Amino acid sequence: MKFNSLIPGALALGLTVTPVLASEPVLYTSNPVPAVEAVQAAVHESAGTDLGVITGGSGVLLRRIEAEADAPQGDVFWSTSINTVGAFKSNFEAYSSPELAAVKESLRYPDDLFQPANIHVVTMLVNSYLLDGAEMPGSWADLADPAWKGRVMIPDPANSSTGYTIAWGLSKLLDQETFEAVVSNLVISGSSSAVPRGVAMGEYAVGLTFETNGYAYVDGGQEELQLVYPAEGTFITADYSGLVQNAPAGENAKKVIDTLMSKETQTELLMVAFRRPSRTDIKVSDYVGLPELGDIKIFDVDEGEAATSREDFLAKWATLPKAGS
Repeated sequence: MKFNSLIPGALALGLTVTPVLASEPVLYTSNPVPAVEAVQAAVHESAGTDLGVITGGSGVLLRRIEAEADAPQGDVFWSTSINTVGAFKSNFEAYSSPELAAVKESLRYPDDLFQPANIHVVTMLVNSYLLDGAEMPGSWADLADPAWKGRVMIPDPANSSTGYTIAWGLSKLLDQETFEAVVSNLVISGSSSAVPRGVAMGEYAVGLTFETNGYAYVDGGQEELQLVYPAEGTFITADYSGLVQNAPAGENAKKVIDTLMSKETQTELLMVAFRRPSRTDIKVSDYVGLPELGDIKIFDVDEGEAATSREDFLAKWATLPKAGS
């Protein structure tokens, strides 16, 4: 039996509410409520079907899809980076949505096994009220200073694609000594959403987070909060959706992906959840106060290597001293 959470605002980890027909697709997603509700409405309008939703951390949901491989309960996964979803390729099947024509070829996954739904940029979210006279950090290397011990928060890389993207990128951008010094100052959060919330509530001075998560608080009017794009460059990663192998909803599952990739949905997600679109026909600054991607210094990382090296990297990461967890 499949279940559906159709009640707006009722989304929660693993929440199951109302049984639905087998033809009605179920989405497994790590996205926040405003984004999920926007997609539910878009799918209802464009595909004429309700969309069930189960939410949770991306790593948790991917392991659930893996465990359900013999009897899939979900149809579409949305969304996480290749460095995380790439480790679960056997649980998905290719789908070349016609909407992919509006996406840069460089973002497309081989054979369209996954579909790039939006782009994330890694930022620091800084609470100026908690600087205690210190200068605003402007680079990743600044966070190696012992003065930041216990004042910088990062999502757990083992359970969060956000955390893994940041930790992997830092390990490539910084020399080993500086990398370990930064890690020794970090506090590990159990969820991605807790990082910007902790900074916004004044619990931590700096949060390492995707811009979409941090900007939600800046846009909310908290003038003490600022997004910092580090001077050495930062990391971007496309957030991918995936069609679950043998998805029970069949063609309706593909319609969900078409909707996620459409100009209308990506524009709506930019406005309500600050999701930077993967499409080339949407100008970000027309809708929100974020810089254009071309104005941000980017440090390129090999996400394929990040995916294949995931277990080894996490094992080494676990041995590094941290400020707290």
